[in-house]
Amino acid sequence: METKDLLAEIEALEKEIHDKKNRLVELRKSAPHVEVENYIFKVPSGGEVSLLELFADKDELIIIQNMGKSCSYCTMWADGFNGVYHHIVEKAAFVVATPDSPAVQDAFAAERRWHFPMVSTMGTSFKEDLGFEKDGYQHPGVSTFQKDKEGRIFHIADAPFGPGDDFCSVWPLFDLLPSGQKGYHPKRKINKESDFDLTNNIAIRVQNQPEAINFYTNILGMTKAWSNEDETKLTFGGQNFYIEKSNGNKIFFELAVKDFKNAKETLLTHGCVVTKEYNEKSLMFADPYGLNFHLFERA
Repeated sequence: METKDLLAEIEALEKEIHDKKNRLVELRKSAPHVEVENYIFKVPSGGEVSLLELFADKDELIIIQNMGKSCSYCTMWADGFNGVYHHIVEKAAFVVATPDSPAVQDAFAAERRWHFPMVSTMGTSFKEDLGFEKDGYQHPGVSTFQKDKEGRIFHIADAPFGPGDDFCSVWPLFDLLPSGQKGYHPKRKINKESDFDLTNNIAIRVQNQPEAINFYTNILGMTKAWSNEDETKLTFGGQNFYIEKSNGNKIFFELAVKDFKNAKETLLTHGCVVTKEYNEKSLMFADPYGLNFHLFERA
């Protein structure tokens, strides 16, 4: 086949795929909208949130049906959504749902530096009812919802995730390479130069907590996520700031490691000291040069 004929066939096929995708969009829109119950999910802050509350101030909601920390493919998809999250929420509410516990979600999200909200479907029939859990096995994808003025929630559409789909930019880019997708398997670790990974959590210990929270929210424009007797979580540009009551002022960063025992021994050997112990795999450290940080074993 001559080059011009090959290019013409490629162009024709691209148009055909484009037209069929548009047709798929229209078919999904025309499918009956099914009313669903107001599911209750657990969240990393320790509380609960309803499906209706996930809409926040929007009428439309996107929920990513993520398989959790055990799936490196789902992790890569979520990494991609993290980069465009601030664009997505201009149009609709966006949440990632996994079967992991809230504690695991919180640690994993900090390690990946994710800033979209997450909910745990543990103990609910949500994924099974939506078709993303079958015979005990999880399946990745996305579900969309709409609410009406009466607060009723309607399931609008679903789409599956998998290598080659339109929901992860990696695959279309690889398809343009001579080798294609062959031999690629996503890896979870981000920082391949070090055993330590910096999370997006920063703790600020202050003497005058109410005044500090007022300054950070009203002057700097941080958003309050939640608050309890000891600390308040603020979010700002993808970073999490925990404002804690204390007798003195100090800032703590956070590092995650895979081999906690080895990391601890390395730090102690090189002059670091433990300043607080939460459990055997979660410690506060001070290094000899002024940096204070929380170290934990990543999920």
